[in-house]
Amino acid sequence: MKFEEWEPLYREICDYFCFDPAEDEKAARVLSTLTGTDSSSLLRDAIAGKTVTVCGNAPGLHDQLDGISGCIIAADAASGVLLSHGITPRVIVTDLDGIDEYAVDLNRKGTILVVHAHGDNIPRLDAWIPRFPGPLVCTTQGKPFLHVHNFGGFTDGDRAVFMAYEMGAGEVVLAGFDCGDPEVTPIKKGKLLWAKRLLSLLGHEC
Repeated sequence: MKFEEWEPLYREICDYFCFDPAEDEKAARVLSTLTGTDSSSLLRDAIAGKTVTVCGNAPGLHDQLDGISGCIIAADAASGVLLSHGITPRVIVTDLDGIDEYAVDLNRKGTILVVHAHGDNIPRLDAWIPRFPGPLVCTTQGKPFLHVHNFGGFTDGDRAVFMAYEMGAGEVVLAGFDCGDPEVTPIKKGKLLWAKRLLSLLGHEC
């Protein structure tokens, strides 16, 4: 998705949650200084033309992993669920609030980390980015610049889906997505409502 198409949605999201776009830009600038790595070409090679399964972290993910195939993309903490089932994701899309030490080892072994900067995760960026030795792609919610990309999307899950299409996936399959989960906080409920709306733009129901 071109930023010109994404920007009106982004402004709506900021208004809805009372986010400050200047803080998102600040975080993206910090991220850009922490690494010069841009593995977006490797990311495209991993996805283009392939069947891609994007795994969200809804409780039902455990029951949807039999026969999972193709290029497997984990949204943040879904990566831990996959690992517990013996599945190594090819890509992890994360704002760094749901991963653990295993992500460093996976990245060293070739799992691509797509790390997102937003207004309140600068401390996590500072703590984690210098530790990742492998392929890394940086993303922002705001205007892209230098090696910091914006593929569209808001939450880790729907952002992973937008990224898959932007990278030329042949087919995108969703697992572990539940935008109507009642067992969530009010802020999470709002994020799921936005995920549902954004996924619908790509032809996916959640």
